[in-house]
This record gives sequence, C-alpha cells and structure tokens, in this order.
Amino acid sequence: MISPYVRRQRLAVELRSLREAARLTHAELAKRIGQSRMKITRLENGHAIRDGQAAVMRIIDELGVEGDRWTEIMAVARDATERGWWTSLGQAMGARQALYADLEAGASEIVEFQPFVPGLLQTSEFAYQRQVAEAEIGPVTFQSQRAVEARQTRQRMLRRPDGPLYEVVLDEVAVRRLSAPPEVAAAQVQQLVAVASEPRITVRVLQVDAVIEGYVTPRSAFSLYTYPDIRDPRVVAVDTVTTDVVLTSLTEEAQVTRYENLYRRLCDAALGPQESVEFLINVVAELTGRQGVA
Repeated sequence: MISPYVRRQRLAVELRSLREAARLTHAELAKRIGQSRMKITRLENGHAIRDGQAAVMRIIDELGVEGDRWTEIMAVARDATERGWWTSLGQAMGARQALYADLEAGASEIVEFQPFVPGLLQTSEFAYQRQVAEAEIGPVTFQSQRAVEARQTRQRMLRRPDGPLYEVVLDEVAVRRLSAPPEVAAAQVQQLVAVASEPRITVRVLQVDAVIEGYVTPRSAFSLYTYPDIRDPRVVAVDTVTTDVVLTSLTEEAQVTRYENLYRRLCDAALGPQESVEFLINVVAELTGRQGVA
C-alpha cells in the first residue's frame, strides 16, 4: 500500500494539469460532467472525497484521456481512496500520528533529523511518558494508551520484510535532556543501541559541538520520505509544537530540496554509525550511574 496522502497529491497535480490543458475553469468542467465545482476543487487540492474514483473517471473521460495514461490515473485514484490501518483508530491515536503513519505507508526510504527520540524508535514506556507530557501543556484529542499502541504498530510496519530504509540524525540533546523518568530514559537509549544494529536502520548522533558546513543549523525536526515509484513526489514533514507542515516536490520542489541539502550537511557533521553506537552506550552508563538506575 502506498501512502493515500501522497497519491492524492499526485492525483491533484494530474487533474489540474489536464483541466488547464483543456482551458477549462472548475465551473466549466463541473457543468460538463454533472458534478459540483467544489468536488473538483477538492480533488485538485489533494483532499479525499466521497465517490472519488467515480468522479475522477468522469473527469478524465470528459478530458479525452485514453490508454495507458487513463489506466495509470485510475490506479492512482484507487490508491488515493485506500483506508490504512490508522483510520480504524480515528482520533484515538491523534491526527498528527495518523498523518505520519500515512506518509510512512509504502515508503522506500525515510530519513529524519530529530532533536528528540523519534517515534519510530521509542519504547512503549517512553512513548507513554511523552503522551502524558503532551497533555501537561494543553488539551489533547488522542488517548494516551491508544496512541502508544499506534506507535508500536508503526514500528512493526517499519520492520516488515519489504519495509523502508530508515536513518535518523539524532541531536545529542535528545539523549542528554531528560524527557522521561531516569530509568525510562536509560532504557530508551539502550533501545537506540539495540535498533542501530538492525540492517535497515541507521542512527547517527549529532553532537552539540559538531560544526555543520556553512554553519547552517536546523530550526525544527523534519522527516523526508521517498517512494518506489519515481512519479510519486518526495515529501518533507516539518514537526512543530501544534501542527505539521507537509511539502511535496510536486508543488514545492525548491523547499523540499532545501531540506534535502540541510539533511546531507547534518549527516556529514554527525558521528558515523559505529561511533554513534559507542556514544549511546556511554550515555546509558552515565544515566545509570548518575541516576542510580538498577
């Protein structure tokens, strides 16, 4: 299954391009196919709609699409309406986590910069503590336990046989500043050491005193997603305190490229995989010794 979100963005660009090539407005096309202008607008903005496949078929038939391109667009439209496992949890897992689960679906590679332990590598105890902490600064819509269960499902999807390559550049602050009780934090760092040995997972630590080329510095966490079909867009998700910004190479190529360039510089400045593991082992020892963790 390929991310329905990604396929909706690809479909939106296809439909907009076809309509503009036919020199039709939204209203003119809507009148021709007997659909509302709003429905066409929503499709071209990458939103899910009821009877989406039927609407897409009417549009491309009216615009004279045939042969292989017709088949390709309808395949994308079908994928765009798929319902992933995350939809069954509704708001219980949180809208933000559902978005990340969607973007992860079918990805061939995921790379991240994180000033925090990434959700895909969190222990259940650490994840629960983080959900509780989120509720400390304001109301939340998710259920803490269900959110933790959803995170565990995302981790299983990461480790599926055809799962993606995963790499994270982890800011040293993520393991130095306590974001859970000491014993939970120590177990979490030990988990990072363990997963770093898995063949498709790479962990790189960006030390506080690392010098990044050009003295550029990241302003927030971000994730980059690549998919097997080169016609699917490259995607960046930028993490903020309240909502997430999602950019695709279909409509924001220059911005996506900036994040890719930034990630490469962060990766170059970070410790290598083996050095990172050794660094994390030392952090576990320090946490255990200083906090009296058994």
